[in-house]
Amino acid sequence: MKKIFLITALCILGLAVHSSDLVIESKTQSFAENENKIKFEGDVKVSIDDMKVVGDSADVSMDKNQNLDTATFYDKPYAFEVKKNKKREVKANILKMSLITKIVKAEGDTQSIVFDGKTPIVVINADEQEYDTKTGIMTAGGAVTIFYKEIETFSDKAKVRTDKNGDLKDIELIGNARIKQQGNDSYADHFFYNAGTKILTATGNTTSNALMEDGSKLVLKSSRQEYSQDKNIFNASGNVRVWYQDYYAAGPKIVVYPNSAGKPNEVYFNGRSSITQGVRTIYADRIKMTMNPKDFHADGNTRTVIKNIGSGSDNSMGLGL
Repeated sequence: MKKIFLITALCILGLAVHSSDLVIESKTQSFAENENKIKFEGDVKVSIDDMKVVGDSADVSMDKNQNLDTATFYDKPYAFEVKKNKKREVKANILKMSLITKIVKAEGDTQSIVFDGKTPIVVINADEQEYDTKTGIMTAGGAVTIFYKEIETFSDKAKVRTDKNGDLKDIELIGNARIKQQGNDSYADHFFYNAGTKILTATGNTTSNALMEDGSKLVLKSSRQEYSQDKNIFNASGNVRVWYQDYYAAGPKIVVYPNSAGKPNEVYFNGRSSITQGVRTIYADRIKMTMNPKDFHADGNTRTVIKNIGSGSDNSMGLGL
C-alpha cells in the first residue's frame, strides 16, 4: 500500500572475468588421483579478481582433460567481495564455485549481506543460494527471508536479476510469499517487482492488510494487486473484497489513493459493486469509499437492500388500509 517494496541489487559474489587468475593458499595441498581432486587443508585462502574465500578446507575437482572444474569449500566458509565502499559477503555450510560455468552456489544455512560502508543494507537468508555471473540471476530457495531497512519478505523461493553493472532489474518472490513493513502485510502466491517501472505486482490469493492511523485495519483481498511506487497508487482486480471497520465492499476492480500521510484513504470501485454496513447493502455501477472521514458515495443504477426489516408476529408491511 505504502512504499511496501524496494530492494537494491544483490549479487552473491562476483566471478565475471573469464581469464582470471585463481590463487589458493593453504597449510597443505595434495592431489588425490583416484578422485581427480586437488585438496587444500588449513587456513585456506582463495582469491579471484575482487573476490576472496576463507575456510578450513577445500578441494578443486578436475575434468577428464585435467582442467579445473569446481572449487568446493567446506566447514562454514566465508566469501566476500569489496568494490569501492560496497562489500558483499556470503556465509554457508558449503560453498561451490564452478570455474567453467561461473556459477557460485551456497548450501546450508546460507546468508548473503550487502554493506554500504559498515552498514548492512540487504540481508538474505535461505537454505541455499545460487548466483549465475553470466546471466546476473541470483536464486534463493528454502525458507527465504530478505531484510531491507524496515522491509521484510518471506517466500519459498526468490529470484533477483541484475544487469552487467550489478544494478537491480527485477525481483520475484515465489510460493507462500509475504511482504511486511511497519505494521502493513501483503500475502500472495507470487510477487514481482520491476526496478525500471517501480511497480510491484502480486498474483494468486492476494491479501493486503494496511494499518491505519487510528489503529484499525483496512483488509483487501483479490486475484491481482498492483502498487505503483512513484505514484503511490494501488490497483486491485478480480473478485475484489474490502473490509474496513463495519464496512464490507465488493466489486470487480478498484483504485486506491492515499492521504497526505501516505495511508490508503479513498477507494474507487469500478463496475457493478456493492457496499454493506449493518443490514443495509447498496449496489451501484460506481462506489467511492472514504476512510477519513468515514463515508461512501454510490452512483449509477443504485439499489438498496435492507435485510430483516419489520417486527412483531406479522412480518408484512402495508399502508394500514
